[in-house]
Amino acid sequence: MYVQSKKVAPWSVKDYVKVILCFFVNYVILGVLCALATFINKGMRWEAFSGYFLSEQGKNNFAYLMIALFLLMVVIFLFYYNENRDFIKKPKNVVMMFLIVFVSLIISYCVGMWGSVYARPIALCALLTLMLVNRSSAIFMNFAMCMITFLMDIYTGADYFGEYQNAEFSSLVIGFSAGLIGIYLISGIKSRVKVLVMGLVISVPIILMTFVLEGMDFNRLYLPVLTGISAGMLSVALQMVLLPAFEFVFNVLTDYRLSEITDHKYKVMKKLIELAPGTFNHCLIVSNLAETCATAIGESSQVARAAAYYHDIGKIRNPGFFTENQQGKDYHEDLTPELSAQIIMSHTTEGAKILKRYRLPQILVDVAQEHQGTMHIRYFYAEAVKMTDGEVDIKKFSYPGPKPQSKIAAIIMIADASEAKVRTLKDRSHVNVDAAVKEIIEERMDADQFSDCDLTIRDLSIIRSSLVNALAGVYHDRVEYPKLKIGKSEKK
Repeated sequence: MYVQSKKVAPWSVKDYVKVILCFFVNYVILGVLCALATFINKGMRWEAFSGYFLSEQGKNNFAYLMIALFLLMVVIFLFYYNENRDFIKKPKNVVMMFLIVFVSLIISYCVGMWGSVYARPIALCALLTLMLVNRSSAIFMNFAMCMITFLMDIYTGADYFGEYQNAEFSSLVIGFSAGLIGIYLISGIKSRVKVLVMGLVISVPIILMTFVLEGMDFNRLYLPVLTGISAGMLSVALQMVLLPAFEFVFNVLTDYRLSEITDHKYKVMKKLIELAPGTFNHCLIVSNLAETCATAIGESSQVARAAAYYHDIGKIRNPGFFTENQQGKDYHEDLTPELSAQIIMSHTTEGAKILKRYRLPQILVDVAQEHQGTMHIRYFYAEAVKMTDGEVDIKKFSYPGPKPQSKIAAIIMIADASEAKVRTLKDRSHVNVDAAVKEIIEERMDADQFSDCDLTIRDLSIIRSSLVNALAGVYHDRVEYPKLKIGKSEKK
């Protein structure tokens, strides 16, 4: 799942060169795969293969195939450049996108060549793209994958359609329909068992089309049913098998991985619970607040929850120096304000290092680094001012940043500070909580902390309202219980 920001970062000439070169390399790889398919289709005999390319028809076919694939590459580039420019700006994402295509293409070809052409897992590319990128990309790449498969079926001399006339075109229809059905049915499903069940539904268009090609012969109904079910189930089964590999290699955050890393038994989470239990409890509250705010402004509540869980992970380096983990002794008493500030500020950079070491998704790394922005630590700055008669460089007491680059990072910045401030209030009435949250937001707006993300005034208003309601609920006033001693006689 790629977390997309509506704010598009500018491209340099270097960015254009890198992305275009990456597309060109993948275009060449696609051409090599087509040549290899042609070689296999010619019986893996060099004479037949070279003879095909020396013939006028063979040269024309392959030239047409490569031109068509080139135009398709241009269309793919234009789609992502206009719809998700930040995604393809990173060559790693382009490699992942085409690797999905290549793996799906190779598996589909092998199943069609040595199994049944109608058992091909034609929806595999769409399902992997859905899980690893987003739904709009999955819809488009389903179209691209169907076109590439169709072109290879037509122009590489494939002969696995047998006696069926125009079966190549029916395969194109099967690919479009099965892929789209899979995308819309599986989108949002977080249970692997339910995803497997959806494989049966994906099989429906394949069964119908195969049944028609069989001449609607009810005596041979078992054939379209078996091949259709095989294609649908194979698509979802392979998606589930391949997904963890893509998650690991490209460090992508998916719904399944979100469930894994937010489990309290996950290795990094266990460290936080063991070494900094106070910070862990703080992170739990912030995660609930962040979820509420993210849902309210249309962001991913799951991503917000996971990012909030890990935003303070850097505190496990020096847990005793943070108030929520202190039990009596204040370690800052023996330190200068400058050194105390450096220890406190280091939790953002240390958190990013820890998350990178454990290969956790980039959005979590970003939030750990960005959730304090470039704010300064007011308490230690004030202490330093007292000790030096005001001659203090405030930069030494300011977090290194960067400022929040996404709405989720901004949400966690506000939720984190609001929770800490409200916890210190003696009177936690709705009015006081609202005043505290308002102060936190205005302080960060005055410090220009939201200039690098696409957070709007309307978003801030919604976030404020959501936080006030949630915090007033968490820290509501409780009735003071009367002191009563009830003995056995009273119980009777």
